Amino acid sequence: MNYYIADLHLGHKNIIRFDKRPFANADEMNKSITENWNSRIQPDDTVYILGDFIWHKENEWASYVKPLAGRKVLIRGNHDPKQFSTEIARLFEEITDFKEIKDNSHHITLCHYPIPFFRAGSASNSFMLYGHVHQKREYEYLKELRKTIKANYSGYGTPNDNFINVGAMMPYINYTPRTLDEIITGDKESRQTI
Repeated sequence: MNYYIADLHLGHKNIIRFDKRPFANADEMNKSITENWNSRIQPDDTVYILGDFIWHKENEWASYVKPLAGRKVLIRGNHDPKQFSTEIARLFEEITDFKEIKDNSHHITLCHYPIPFFRAGSASNSFMLYGHVHQKREYEYLKELRKTIKANYSGYGTPNDNFINVGAMMPYINYTPRTLDEIITGDKESRQTI
């Protein structure tokens, strides 16, 4: 099974205030995210981490990565190291900046940064999953862009609005890796309140 999440910022105390995360401190956040992760992820599952994974120097990553179940693919974000030691790289199935995969019958584009006009983005079964923008001004711009695209979508050949923020702090992610179906459902429910 595939799971997705972005912007965990493990070890980052200031992200708690920035995102208004419901944790007293970074240790509590790290513990909660690790417990959430391990309550869902089985050894054969793959978790696609869409950037800004750990807020520490690379030499401290092993203590965060090793306790997390499953296979891990890191799509690097702006706060992740550009180069990894062999020891840390071995903890991941892959480390890259961008990836396209199939998840059942869906074409998925994965990047830390939002790409509203992604390849295959006119097909209704294509999705772009991203992080980076948290719930700030840039995210508000993307919500407005999605509304405009949805209002003008006329089928194959025109862009769809299937680009979804999978940041850990999003209500439908709730600091837990989610399946594509869960993300699609959660995103759809959250847009009904927009």
